[in-house]
Amino acid sequence: MAQGPPKFTHSTEQQEITIPDLTIKELLDAIPDHCFKRSGWRSSLYVVGDFTALIILYKAASYLEGFIKPEIMQLPHPFLYDVAKFSLWAIYTFWAGLVGTGLWIIAHECGHQAFSESKFVNNAVGWVLHSGLGVPYHSWRISHAKHHASTSHLTQDQAYVPRDRTYFNLPELDENKEELLGGSVTEEIRKELLEALGDSPVGTFLGALKYLTIGWPAYLLFNSSGQARYPFGWTNHFNPKATIFSPKQRMQIVVSDVGILIWAAALCYSARTFGCLEVFKIYFAPYLWVNHWIVLITFLQHTDPLLPHYRSGEFTFPRGALATFDRNLLGDLGPIMAWLAATLTHGISETHVAHHVHSKIPHYHAWEATDALRVKLGNAGIKLQGRNSGWGEIYRVYKQCKFIEAESDIAFYKNAQGLAAARPKMPRMDMSDGHDSGVEILEKDQ
Repeated sequence: MAQGPPKFTHSTEQQEITIPDLTIKELLDAIPDHCFKRSGWRSSLYVVGDFTALIILYKAASYLEGFIKPEIMQLPHPFLYDVAKFSLWAIYTFWAGLVGTGLWIIAHECGHQAFSESKFVNNAVGWVLHSGLGVPYHSWRISHAKHHASTSHLTQDQAYVPRDRTYFNLPELDENKEELLGGSVTEEIRKELLEALGDSPVGTFLGALKYLTIGWPAYLLFNSSGQARYPFGWTNHFNPKATIFSPKQRMQIVVSDVGILIWAAALCYSARTFGCLEVFKIYFAPYLWVNHWIVLITFLQHTDPLLPHYRSGEFTFPRGALATFDRNLLGDLGPIMAWLAATLTHGISETHVAHHVHSKIPHYHAWEATDALRVKLGNAGIKLQGRNSGWGEIYRVYKQCKFIEAESDIAFYKNAQGLAAARPKMPRMDMSDGHDSGVEILEKDQ
């Protein structure tokens, strides 16, 4: 008797995700006109406010440290005075890191020309702020503009690009044993994938921790999690001849590198003048927190089992712009922490969809633009508010998002068992309007 096909022994209930058929004009028309207005004066006030907050945090920590001594504070053991001082400055670094992330976001807005009406002012302010945070301003501005033009395009996007089976040396898809869309798999395939990919809590924790600690410099230096078709070892944000950049953009990469050299020289000088420990305490530890927040925020904006990724035949600009989530940063820690995090980081996590629909909307108008867009998207059956953004969520997403299928034109992440949480729900649509919005065309830019 002939043996039948293997039985699917593991299945998951999948959520149908509506693939947008909205045009960019429909999305922009939903946003009030005044949301597109940029004010250099108003934006500058936020820069002043962020620096003022940093000064206040430093002064407060320095002042309170003066009370941590035996003459004023009685502790049962001398060692506890050092513990108390460490804890005080750890609190400072955490909050200074959030405020520093706000400055990072303003520099990022400069790169989008959302800071003011003047391109010179935008690039000057952005270069100063981003250089002061160890970011090559023009280099990242250029690659980030490409990201906005091709968000979730599997062969054009620049960051958090999903990897397929070949990257992990997994066996080819066998649709007799597993569904292309990831609804069901056999026990044989499940075990094979689990053995190859791993799914332990410790492995997931360490993988997420690696992302949060070295993910940002790894992306700048080695194109980690970037576009896979770029040549390995040659693609980075400091090489003027890297594939990311066109020949006429090379001088801007040099200008960016000069900013980084000045930043590094200033750190070395400060360390020699004030001591390495003092520089680490006041600047470098908050800087590491900034890098951590940037990765946590952006990873969770663009990575989730419910977010689609597109190949050329199915990609349009509106689809890419709507392949991201708004999330409440630190919302899992309660409404007060969520409000503080959103305020200090200028709402970049909470208003990200509007930012991708039109990247020149300044952050102080993005809240209203977000509210208007949600009404429009809700009428189309589209909800782009993800779960709260935090450490527990990055663990969940890192665990659930392992790989995609190369055969899918609209791909959702599969987990280590080969199961996907979502599948596409296709609309009847007119794809004639694929024009972008608020994204500078790089060939005639710069």
